[in-house]
Amino acid sequence: MRINNAQISAHNELNLNLHTRQFALFSEHLEQKGIDSDNLISQINALQVAIPSWALGTGGTRFGRFPGGGEPRNLEEKIDDVGLIHALTKAAGAISLHIPWDIPKNPGEIKSLAASHGLIFDAVNSNTFQDQSGQLHSYKFGSLCSSDDNSRKLAIDHNIEVIEYGKQLGSKSITVWLADGTSFPGQANFRHNLFRTRDSLKEIYQHLPADWQMFIEYKPYEPNFYSTVIQDWGTSHFLAQSCGEKAYCLVDLGHHLPNTNIEQIVATLLGIGKLGGFHFNDSKYGDDDLSVGSIKPYQLFLIFHELVWGMANNEANNPPIAYMIDASHNLKDPIEDLIQSLEAIRIAHAKALLIDHQALAEAQQNHDPALAQEILQEAFQTDVRPLVREARLRNGAALSPIDCFRELKVRENLIDERGKTTIATGL
Repeated sequence: MRINNAQISAHNELNLNLHTRQFALFSEHLEQKGIDSDNLISQINALQVAIPSWALGTGGTRFGRFPGGGEPRNLEEKIDDVGLIHALTKAAGAISLHIPWDIPKNPGEIKSLAASHGLIFDAVNSNTFQDQSGQLHSYKFGSLCSSDDNSRKLAIDHNIEVIEYGKQLGSKSITVWLADGTSFPGQANFRHNLFRTRDSLKEIYQHLPADWQMFIEYKPYEPNFYSTVIQDWGTSHFLAQSCGEKAYCLVDLGHHLPNTNIEQIVATLLGIGKLGGFHFNDSKYGDDDLSVGSIKPYQLFLIFHELVWGMANNEANNPPIAYMIDASHNLKDPIEDLIQSLEAIRIAHAKALLIDHQALAEAQQNHDPALAQEILQEAFQTDVRPLVREARLRNGAALSPIDCFRELKVRENLIDERGKTTIATGL
């Protein structure tokens, strides 16, 4: 199924009069503050967020999986689903593949299909956290860190293979996330695990094309609960520095212990020019992979404050950041969940763009924390939805993407096309 411009326009026509009045009032409010709404809209539309191929189906738990029907049965249908999301929002202009869950059998045709939806390929992701059918050497006790030479070589070769797939698709980066670690004290030597991982990553790094980047992701725990080899941003940074200038850290919102100051981590990595990728989700307890902004919207806003200010004051020449949603959809329709996450990201971004940075800098210089808080709260409490809707309208997207999704009975059509009991490949 595809959504065409006529369907989007028909939906927008139903809501256009109300939106026009709301945006006119909001634009006048911005003008009184000396803020150019057109400039804000350009910045909002410029931020595109990749959708991972594994997020188009229903996520699972340790206890079960409850698919809702019409899930994509192959990579082509996953690309079609990202195309639906992008048509409705014009905020999801890229797709990120997980190999070997989504191996492109004909990369040329896959690339053309994505382009027909206005999509490019973001980072490709390797998978050494689970053994594949017929795999000769296991990752049970580690992959890039493994003390078994055969398992380690298998993991290195897999990452090199992923780079080759990415080159054929036009991707420019690889994300490496490892489940490597230990569940029991004494199980392995911490230093040996770390340094074997470093040496493995350096070998993979040598296969990066000149215009590629490597993103090294970290996580404090899970699936190993005593130690994780790449457990924090400092370890990720050490490994990136060890590899070379094309290696960067990747921050996943869910990959932190409760109450970690993620915005400070973002500020630090931007300040040293080593923030390469950012994965959006939300959490209550740990790596819950909930819809973006559903639990901690103020934290998301504060992170965007650092992202916006950091890239505007980019003395360290940090490259453009690769943004992606990395969430699990256990109860909601996956497409609706992703649309809600994109909306939360755009709202947080728009609010961060409203911060008066000059006034904030003066309050900081004058040691006036009350005023600094007022400045941040003024932006955070502003209802920017008319601005975000106008950004979509000017880009040819739906004023209300979820309403349009339901009005067009997209899920029902997908069930008719694919069946009621289909389960997405990968997860």
